[in-house]
Amino acid sequence: MRVVPMGESARLAGCHEVVFVDGRHVPELSSPGAAPEGVVVHALARAGESDWASFGAELGRRADVVTRPFAALSTALFEDGAVVEIAPGAAVEAPIHLVFWQSAQPVPSAVFPRVLVLAGENARATVVESYRGAERGASLVCPVTELVAEAGAVIDHYKLQREALDAFHLALFHVEAGRGANVSSQTFSLGAAIARHDVQAVLAGEGAEVTLNGLYLVRGRQLADFHMRVDHTRPHTTSHELFKGVLDERSRGVFNGRIHVHPQAQKTDAKQTSRNLLLSNEALVNANPQLEIFADDVRCTHGSTVGQLDAQAVFYLRSRGIGLEAARSLLTYAFAADVIERTRVEPLRRELQEFLLGWIPHGEVVREAV
Repeated sequence: MRVVPMGESARLAGCHEVVFVDGRHVPELSSPGAAPEGVVVHALARAGESDWASFGAELGRRADVVTRPFAALSTALFEDGAVVEIAPGAAVEAPIHLVFWQSAQPVPSAVFPRVLVLAGENARATVVESYRGAERGASLVCPVTELVAEAGAVIDHYKLQREALDAFHLALFHVEAGRGANVSSQTFSLGAAIARHDVQAVLAGEGAEVTLNGLYLVRGRQLADFHMRVDHTRPHTTSHELFKGVLDERSRGVFNGRIHVHPQAQKTDAKQTSRNLLLSNEALVNANPQLEIFADDVRCTHGSTVGQLDAQAVFYLRSRGIGLEAARSLLTYAFAADVIERTRVEPLRRELQEFLLGWIPHGEVVREAV
């Protein structure tokens, strides 16, 4: 296979990296040697019969291909992807970094990556998915990710989308948390002309906990579109969602979130929050938080805010000798950094901070202040 140069900026120090270029696994660009102890990573196109015997029954078992047409398309057309198996009881220190790099092509291209993460009982691990590419290049990236956390597993999951501004990203992420499992997932949508993120979480075991956070930064005519569904199916389950968006120029944002509490899910604790900051009078957000509750002993809240920078906060900073544009940039940075600071993978957090500083106007002033 032709190896396409991939910038070092796509790598995260201290991670075990598995690299895919234009939808195909490239061992030459991946981390040498085996995965960390307790982890097995399979490239689907290279997996043998014995490998398929271990994970084949789980692949595609949970992804919704009935109401999610692009997930069905991805399921029909995928050629390669990654399966990450984490052994029961394993405590994996080094994050597993799955890199999907899209190179510049003379004609528009399409890839359909597939990811399956299987975490055994009481396993602990961190998985990072990053979707990146050349600065220009019309493409469709249509990934499907399934994450299964068995009883007592603790999994940190991160997704970074930094594709070309003329790319289209249409993704489905499905997470299932078993009894007492704790899954935290954060999504950062920074690139692509259109980025659609369908997120489905099923709390399938008593005491399961799922945290879903996200941040999107859009300008020009970019669109970031999040559709969330969280199903509480067992008692004493907890879900927390916090999604923030910053929109400039004529960009668009969508947050459609639904929490469904099933009749048997007593003692559910669910919280859903969508906060959106408009930097332009032409930017637009459609936010639609929803609750469906069929149990009578629960604590559930949801809410959404859409607005501009607080004029009083801007005035306060200006009264301290800070210029108008610098004050606006400081407040914008603080708004978005709230989500970034929750990232526990340090090199990823630094990359996100640098991107934000480069994205907002007068980022150099903010850098000096923070």
